[in-house]
Amino acid sequence: MTLPRRTFLHLAAGTVALPAVSRIARAQSYPARPITAVVAFAAGGSGDTIARILAEHMQKTLGQTIVIENVGGAAGTIGVGRVARAANDGYTLIFGNWPTHVLNGAIYSLPYHVLNDFEPIAQLASESIVIVAKKTLPPNNLKELIAWLKANPDKASAGTTGAGGVGHVIGIFFQKETGTQFQFVAYRGVGPSMQDLVAGQIDLMFDTSANSLPQVRAGTVKGFAVTSKTRLASAPDLPTVDEAGMPGFHISNWRGLWAPKGTPKDVIARLNDSVVNALADPTVRQRLGDLGQEIPAREHQTPEALGAFQKADIERWWPIIKAADIKAN
Repeated sequence: MTLPRRTFLHLAAGTVALPAVSRIARAQSYPARPITAVVAFAAGGSGDTIARILAEHMQKTLGQTIVIENVGGAAGTIGVGRVARAANDGYTLIFGNWPTHVLNGAIYSLPYHVLNDFEPIAQLASESIVIVAKKTLPPNNLKELIAWLKANPDKASAGTTGAGGVGHVIGIFFQKETGTQFQFVAYRGVGPSMQDLVAGQIDLMFDTSANSLPQVRAGTVKGFAVTSKTRLASAPDLPTVDEAGMPGFHISNWRGLWAPKGTPKDVIARLNDSVVNALADPTVRQRLGDLGQEIPAREHQTPEALGAFQKADIERWWPIIKAADIKAN
């Protein structure tokens, strides 16, 4: 049957418009069910705490529950790998950080690519590292700690989340900078390792401020220094590494939110909007600030900004890690 020209053009125009209508409908309907957000470390650690603070506010904007699922092990590679294999429909996300989405790519032989197999949603926060020790360790400041470690080679133990974790990489660089030697003990997350530090089962940690500051404030561990150029507003009594006798030892851990590669851009935009709203909320900002977190400027909270930042950090750190010959155990 031959269609009149006007009818044919009308139908053709409708066909062309279908993808746009479909995208709009999807954006309006997403999310239609609860979202799973994976934290690639054990419950109770800093990443878990921060993810739950953000998810609590994000689900108000999204109108759906965000279920935090802790999938620990192998410095976060197990949990991140699970999200890399998940459906790219916006219902499985990963709260990751500097180790999971930068360092691990140079340390582990992974079944996924830390940059190419994910869609960036937003950078969340960054934090300094705190050098902490058990209460009964003899040193009372950073210079004394370095001297004690030199006098007791391989006798001290440092808790980490495994090869490639924040504590492990920073501990390796600390050893190289100070000429010290100590053992690393791997845990499934910083929460369990901090529990053992408080209990005196291990000697020290190079720990995220979110995880360590509550313990430093409570007096259950000793805090020696923060790896930032300036003192933290949430811990003004802790000296910087420059002040404590180790100038230039500046390292921070940053955090982001990603979805599997191929997740629709309108879904990414919806998720980004929920993150931006959360980071603008005064209560959320206060809670993150109390954990020593610095929130990125609004222009750095876009998916494009996170992707560019991650790529630049990979280009910076992968050569350093490979030159230091840091490998998975």
